[in-house]
Amino acid sequence: MSKVRPSEQMRNLGVVQRGTPVLTEAARAFDLPAERDAAEQAVDALFASMDRIAQVHPFAKGMGIAAPQIGIGRAAAVVQPADEGAGAIVMLNPRVTDVCDDTDEQYEGCLSFFDVRGLVPRPLRITVETTALDGTTLTTVYERGLARLVAHEIDHLDGMLYLSRMRPGVDPLPVEEYRQTGRSWAYDS
Repeated sequence: MSKVRPSEQMRNLGVVQRGTPVLTEAARAFDLPAERDAAEQAVDALFASMDRIAQVHPFAKGMGIAAPQIGIGRAAAVVQPADEGAGAIVMLNPRVTDVCDDTDEQYEGCLSFFDVRGLVPRPLRITVETTALDGTTLTTVYERGLARLVAHEIDHLDGMLYLSRMRPGVDPLPVEEYRQTGRSWAYDS
């Protein structure tokens, strides 16, 4: 019996796979507080997906999922930091408003094409504005691994996959090769 490919496993868990139009389209923002119910439903669906995925795949570096990845073309995403004690980050209508000049390059994976991992350069610190359910604007600064996770999900909401952020000439690694070199994201303290 053949082993199920990681991407097939994610498809079976309800994650939209690369090649589906919703992944390359900009997600539609929520009009908050007027669309509070729709935003809450999208977030609930994201948490349900994360729970299903976490039961079959451990995420040592944390994980995130954006609404387009479950077929919802709206600007909602959830990030679960690697620190188990840290609560999940819910982002509605997120947008990066500032990035630091310092960057690094680390491997990222994506639930929507889980058979490969790619070396992606990203800023070490980003500032993000989101909209709260009551319509107010929140500003948060994320650093290092958390900045990477958050930026990856915001890219999804902009219709962008990490492949377009990779340096020219750098190809993704098949997951089997990555596992042999796999290491946690490392940052100097």
